[in-house]
Amino acid sequence: MEFETGLRGDAKLMVAESDTATALGSGTVDVLGSPRLIALCEEACQNAMTDHLEPGTTTVGMRVQFDHLHPTPVGAEVSAEAVLKKIDGRRLRFEVSATDAGGLVAAGKFTRVVVGIDDFMGKCCSPNS
Repeated sequence: MEFETGLRGDAKLMVAESDTATALGSGTVDVLGSPRLIALCEEACQNAMTDHLEPGTTTVGMRVQFDHLHPTPVGAEVSAEAVLKKIDGRRLRFEVSATDAGGLVAAGKFTRVVVGIDDFMGKCCSPNS
């Protein structure tokens, strides 16, 4: 598995009622909820790796450092971008950002780990995991 820093991925979302903090149970306002925004940034990280992973492998989230800075209303489009900044063995560290028409919505650092899908799923809910 050979990766280079600088790989980029993006993801977009048109904010729907189901994406709000109220709907997700993470708040009581009808704006884009932080859990959904984090998921969008994770999608951007995964998209950065799509053409670079060996068959039978994927990346899984390990660590999220994230600042949600600005609210985004229902009906607005938000775009996330991820850039691979550091490679430490199987650990991949990304810088992520998200923007809407008003500017920067969120920024952070995500760590994802390359795993073999079968091995990873074999550990899921195993008494020895």
